[in-house]
Amino acid sequence: MSRHLLIVDDERNIRELLRIVFEVEGYTVTEASTYAEATQQFEQGRFDIVICDIFLPDGNGLDLVRSYHGRDPDTHFVVITAHSTPARALSALRDGAVEYVSKPFDVEELKIIVEKQSKRPTEETFVAGLFDFIGRSRAMWPILERIPQVARSEATLLITGESGTGKELLARAIHAASPRASQLFVPVNCGALPEGLFESELFGHVRGSFTGAVSDKQGMMREAHGGTLFLDELGELTPGIQVKLLRALQEKKIRPVGGNREFDVDVRVITATNKDLKKLIEDGKFREDLYFRINVINLHVPALRERTEDIPELVRHFVEKACARLGVEPKQIHRDTMAVLENYSWPGNIRELENVIERSVATESSQLITVSSLPPSILGSETEAGVLPPLAVLPDNGFDLEAHVDAVRRELMRQALKRAGGVQKEAARVLRMTYRAFRYRAEKYKLTTED
Repeated sequence: MSRHLLIVDDERNIRELLRIVFEVEGYTVTEASTYAEATQQFEQGRFDIVICDIFLPDGNGLDLVRSYHGRDPDTHFVVITAHSTPARALSALRDGAVEYVSKPFDVEELKIIVEKQSKRPTEETFVAGLFDFIGRSRAMWPILERIPQVARSEATLLITGESGTGKELLARAIHAASPRASQLFVPVNCGALPEGLFESELFGHVRGSFTGAVSDKQGMMREAHGGTLFLDELGELTPGIQVKLLRALQEKKIRPVGGNREFDVDVRVITATNKDLKKLIEDGKFREDLYFRINVINLHVPALRERTEDIPELVRHFVEKACARLGVEPKQIHRDTMAVLENYSWPGNIRELENVIERSVATESSQLITVSSLPPSILGSETEAGVLPPLAVLPDNGFDLEAHVDAVRRELMRQALKRAGGVQKEAARVLRMTYRAFRYRAEKYKLTTED
């Protein structure tokens, strides 16, 4: 299968060198010496890999990355430049580039980088079963690259990570890419069921086995026969249930509550937890033999603060999803708003991000979601001090100063209005602002006031 490579560089010698190198490696190579030529090539076809210089005679290579990565996320951009800075590298990676290489570069190293990217699975590799599982950041690639292999396996799988990171979505993606995809995916929240009902829900029961058992129930493990059983919040299981689950996994047989007959079960078991199971084992709250049984394969989902490059794509996805669900016209995200979202720590991870976006879509009457559309908790007004925390150290991933200043201004105006009893003229005096400027910004921020 031919792999198509586009080289965008205004230096003819570099283009010719890379053409020779990668044609020998079996790539179909196309060249472009300017931004305009690259744009023309993109309009004529798609490319698997793009090696792109930043500084072109008629434009910026990062604009190509931003534009065409969004149109075709399966095209992998490798950015090269003779003017390398950490900020520029971060900008390239956040805009969609997968690698950033400084000139002069080592040809052999560049070959390794390109070959690695060409072997990375595309979105189609994971079929339609990826659902809402979005993650193209560097932190997510170790997981995404393992999905095809893990999906083919029948071994039990343990997914770890903080609450709200998307562990169930990952489990669904693995099921959808597996030979069991045509059968059921049955999720079980181990923390949501009382101990007295859990055994019955998981293994089933026979009629009359306890008060309220008016008919036979097959249980979720038999319901998942031939498919995948997903046990979420596994760390919540009581010792008694842990023993029975271990037996079921070892023998692949279950016995319904109150029954005398055992049933064979053929299920792929995927488990998940946000707890430290090793610590629970040390504390005597989780069985070590069960831990080894479920932890044949382990995948750890990083927190959203560790994969901030995914936030723009997640935000756009959740905005589109919320607009469709609420039946409103599509809304856009202002770049300052996106900067605030990218710089927030997200203790609730992706679940919190989705909730914030849905709230903002529901409450914003215009077609543009601005900084003032966000809830106060994101802007920092719910901190103990009642104001945005000071920025003492510049974050490693950069910072949007204008968005931060805008958020601080909005919060202080809100407090000034509260102190002034809602009177804008008095609030403007407190902040040493003209009444006209205060009124303009109060309208912009949609602050509730009394004139």
